[in-house]
Amino acid sequence: MKIEIVQPYYSMDRKDADGCFAGLISLMEKCSDEADVIVLPEYCDTPTAYADKKEFDAFIDKYNKAVINAAVKTAVRCNALVFINALCATECGYRNTTYAIDESGRIIDKYFKAHPAPSEVRKTKEGGYKFDVSYSYAFDAPHVFEHKGVRYGFMTCYDFYFYESFARLAVENADIIIGAAHQRTDTHQALEIIGRFLSYNTNAYLVRASVSLGSDAEIGGSSMVVAPDGTMLANMKSDTGICRCEIDPRKKYFKPAGFGGKTKSHYEYIEEGRRPWNYRPAGSAICLPNDVMPYPRVCAHRGYSALLPENSMPAFGAAVSLGADEIEFDLWPTKDGEIVSCHDADLDRVSTGTGKIYEHTYKELSSLDFGVKSDGKPKGLKIVKFEDILRKFSCHTVMNIHIKPLSASEKYPEELMEKIVSLIKKYDCEKYVYFMLAPDIYIKQFKKYAPHIPVCVGHLSERPYEIVDRAIEFGAEKVQFFKPYFNREMIDKAHMHGIKCNVFFSDDEEETKEYLRMGIDTILTNDFGKIAAVVKK
Repeated sequence: MKIEIVQPYYSMDRKDADGCFAGLISLMEKCSDEADVIVLPEYCDTPTAYADKKEFDAFIDKYNKAVINAAVKTAVRCNALVFINALCATECGYRNTTYAIDESGRIIDKYFKAHPAPSEVRKTKEGGYKFDVSYSYAFDAPHVFEHKGVRYGFMTCYDFYFYESFARLAVENADIIIGAAHQRTDTHQALEIIGRFLSYNTNAYLVRASVSLGSDAEIGGSSMVVAPDGTMLANMKSDTGICRCEIDPRKKYFKPAGFGGKTKSHYEYIEEGRRPWNYRPAGSAICLPNDVMPYPRVCAHRGYSALLPENSMPAFGAAVSLGADEIEFDLWPTKDGEIVSCHDADLDRVSTGTGKIYEHTYKELSSLDFGVKSDGKPKGLKIVKFEDILRKFSCHTVMNIHIKPLSASEKYPEELMEKIVSLIKKYDCEKYVYFMLAPDIYIKQFKKYAPHIPVCVGHLSERPYEIVDRAIEFGAEKVQFFKPYFNREMIDKAHMHGIKCNVFFSDDEEETKEYLRMGIDTILTNDFGKIAAVVKK
């Protein structure tokens, strides 16, 4: 198979746009009719750097259709499969798209960049370009398509940095990975390392097209072809022009799987010993993180507590398996410093024990039954450790973590706060949790120690109607109203300051509808199934 890669010159001065675009078209016209596959770089419809969204949009209006039409003509003239990256317009905005155009000039496949860059995600007022990246928030297998018996996978620019995705792509058994890229800040050496690492780990050829930042540039460029064994077959570095290379896409690289082992591909060898529980917390079950998950939401209060014992693994599991946006639970320390989940400080209502949770060791609490007093529901349940919840449900749902107050006037014990935050970090759950805190001293303390974890301000019985003002004062991200101590004016004020509003609680459909009309963002409920049917209708 004969490969041709086009690497045009890319200027940092937008005044050169027409000249750079003409240079790209000229190179496309020089592609040979002997080529089987032709690959062009990312953003072929933005031939130079641009200053802002206005200039960016002007480039797209001027060059997008023209460059795609030129790619179609090239595919037909050369009787080749052409890959070109340009924007694709949807009802919600642009998508960074790699088009596959067959020998007849038909667009036969589109790959949407799996990992949109931060600048493509950010809103215009934040200095970004607000692309349509909605597709990237749902689970999807690596995109691979087949043409004339050859399987093609894809990487676009920012995708190359997500090394954890290489192993998943390898399973798809692609023959060639098409890489449309800019990567204008990486050195030639770094780009070569990334390319060789990708090919070696996927057992596929990499055909990567980029742009030259000038003949003397030591960054960017590096359009390349890499073999499955990591051999660099071609690397243009900062040259402009067309690189031609011949490969056999059926030729794979196999080696002994460890000393004296059977012959396998590298990724097959790796899969034999993989321990995914160390670094893949939820796989395809990963939900959207707290800052991205849409509203309104339903939060399963103490789990699905209308059906199962509150603050128990069955209650949490039922809620998560039925699609709860959030689960809420309460944390107390034991006498020996373990962190456990229970609503009451007193044991009498929820277990076969007596006294306070923090007066007992974890071993002592583990001997108690936390299910027997739940109206004939499962007996024999043990108290749940915070770590058990994280281990099982990290990244499966957003967690509303209520840190139960040990004092209204003294700080939360530093060692316990540090342990809670450390456990959240251990299970890679920082983007999926927020702290529900009532005492002001706790709010300030947790905000200072873990400012990256959102705080929800809780109800104070002596100052119920000051909850929004307190949230504003402390820079909190959420409030949790305690009915009936709130009104529409408080909700509107919170929203004006970018603060989301929870309400505790509602198990009634009509009440829930009224809360939604008032603008409540998240409804805590004991009866998850009933209330979710209203909120998600």
